[in-house]
Amino acid sequence: MSSLAYDVLVIGSGAAGLSLALRLADHARVAVLSKTALTESNTLYAQGGISAVLDEGDSIESHIQDTLVAGAGLCDPETVRLVVSHGKECIDWLVERGVPFTEVESENGGHHLHLTREGGHTHRRVVHAADATGLAVETSLEQHTRAHPGIAVFEYHNVIDLITAKKLGGREPRVLGAYVLDSQAQKVKTFRARHVVLASGGASKVYLYTSNPDIATGDGIAIAWRAGARVANMEFIQFHPTCLFHPHARSFLISEAVRGEGGRLLLADGSPFMPRFDPRGELAPRDVVARAIDHEMKRLGVDCVFLDVSHQPAEFIKSHFPTIYARCLELGIDITRQPIPVVPAAHYTCGGVLTDHGARTDIPGLYAVGEVACTGLHGANRMASNSLLECLVFAKQAAEDILQGLQDQPNPPELPEWDESQVTDSDEEVVVSHNWDEIRRFMWDYVGIVRTDKRLQRALRRVELLKQEIAEYYGNFRVTSDLLELRNLVIVAELIIRSALLRKESRGLHFTLDYPGLEERKPPGNTILVP
Repeated sequence: MSSLAYDVLVIGSGAAGLSLALRLADHARVAVLSKTALTESNTLYAQGGISAVLDEGDSIESHIQDTLVAGAGLCDPETVRLVVSHGKECIDWLVERGVPFTEVESENGGHHLHLTREGGHTHRRVVHAADATGLAVETSLEQHTRAHPGIAVFEYHNVIDLITAKKLGGREPRVLGAYVLDSQAQKVKTFRARHVVLASGGASKVYLYTSNPDIATGDGIAIAWRAGARVANMEFIQFHPTCLFHPHARSFLISEAVRGEGGRLLLADGSPFMPRFDPRGELAPRDVVARAIDHEMKRLGVDCVFLDVSHQPAEFIKSHFPTIYARCLELGIDITRQPIPVVPAAHYTCGGVLTDHGARTDIPGLYAVGEVACTGLHGANRMASNSLLECLVFAKQAAEDILQGLQDQPNPPELPEWDESQVTDSDEEVVVSHNWDEIRRFMWDYVGIVRTDKRLQRALRRVELLKQEIAEYYGNFRVTSDLLELRNLVIVAELIIRSALLRKESRGLHFTLDYPGLEERKPPGNTILVP
């Protein structure tokens, strides 16, 4: 099979990948790879919204300051200013593409976008589409992507590894393309491209409990690492404080906006507890709220706490949170009358592949946008609803950088086809499922919300053994999507553990009982790992 050639290969189909593809497609031949269906991504499940300064009483400086405070001293101020300053422009871009954001009537009889408030924000600045913002954004972008003649969509295509000139014996590390498994045809294809963009999302599936879909296995981080790119701040994993706790629900997210609209966290006896942990109460940053819930659950030996918004009018709840209301009602919970049982779950990867303001990685021709990247925006903790904004802004930045130099970059040479002459079909798939479960369980137990050096060392010993076992398995058997995800998952687990061991302090999302205070060095540094 001859290789497939494009100007730009986009790996991932969430808000970052699709908005980037659409910005490029009038001027370049673009291929978008999606591991499963095109819309299946973290974006699709994002409920809260997108933060942007749109209200007259708000300001760019206020949004910047809120982000810096949430980031606990590790944000890059220039990156924060870059992202925040382009907020309105990116919202306008989405509105032009038909995203149906929630509006309210203005005093003059017109309409304007409704803004809600979430944890860490001092103003109402979160644009949303009821409580299913990600669904609205993703489906609108999907329609435009499928309709654009300049974009080729490849669903159920899972990247195995990047191809670089260095891997082929050259001196330059430049990316030339990728080997990709067509998981429906069970064939490996070779894609050539002048530029490759990682937009493959985060890695929260490395934990036992997560709000993320099954595809969030850190693929982009792992393949960039294997290709020679640096990663940074992998110890900062955000645990969303409020995921639905129910035996028949798979970590259904209860949006931050529920607390933003007055939802209160309660113990089983109805008593509030957040004021004991932070004066901001339920509107404290997510790491504070998640640790408070974790503390109370362990102190009392209970399975969950409760989030109560039933004091709000029933129609207000149904109109603001229709998705949450409907899903909870399916499970026998009427949130207009009852509190919602909730637990924390792994939600967002603040670290990732190190990039600059043009979304460029260490490898020439390779870009990273969205959750897969570490841009400097989030620092040690992501503030609510800054993530979709980051996707949109850095997709714009990457598109501009790619188009600027596209014509100067020659087409890559013909690439060798994938060789599987030395492997066979596996007769023991149980190894994959067993190792997958083992990684996710020890990561939850030893590298979760509260850590210690002893727990981290236990996790490191296990991950080193598993990495060897998985590498041996990968070398002997034909690739499958499950095997590729497992291979990536063990890399990501090791990167998180090694990063956590290097940080001898508690900062932002990384909390360790051995070092409960902040490190003395000023300013604090990023945790950068080099392959």
